Amino acid sequence: MASKNDLGRENQQERLKTIGWIVGFVDGEGCFSVSVFKNKTTKNGWQIFPEFVVTQSERSISTLQEIKKFFGCGNIFVNHRYDNHNENLYRYCVRNIHDLKDKIIPFFESNNLRSAKIKDLNIFKEVVLLMINKKHLQKEGFDKILSIAGKRKI
Repeated sequence: MASKNDLGRENQQERLKTIGWIVGFVDGEGCFSVSVFKNKTTKNGWQIFPEFVVTQSERSISTLQEIKKFFGCGNIFVNHRYDNHNENLYRYCVRNIHDLKDKIIPFFESNNLRSAKIKDLNIFKEVVLLMINKKHLQKEGFDKILSIAGKRKI
C-alpha cells in the first residue's frame, strides 16, 4: 500500500507533467494579444482589449477544456469557418483583467515559455499592469500602451 507521501509525490509529478504540457502547448498554439477597438461608449472613443487565447480545431476541443479547467477561468468560443476547412475552430479565451493579472501572467512567470512568445508575454504583462492601475484611461497611459503593444498613436 502506498503511503501518503508516495501519493503526494505522484500528485506532484502529475501536476508538473500538466504544467509542462500546458506551457509547451501555449508555446505552440497560444497567443497573448492586445487589440484596440473603436468604442463610442468609452471616454476617448477607443477600447484596449488584452486577451490570452489558445486555438484548436473542433476535434481537439477537449484540449481547450482541460486548459480551462486547469486555470479555472475564461471561456471557450466557436469561430465558425466558412473557408475550405471541414471543421470549426475553437478558442479558449481569458479576457478578465483580474484573471489575466492573478492567474495567467503569474503562471507563465513561474513556468517559462521557451519560444519567442516570452517577449509577447512581457509586453502583455506591462499592458495588463498599466490597465490594472487605470493608466489606459489617460491619454499618456493610452499612448504608452499603444507604443509598447506596437500600435501607432490614435
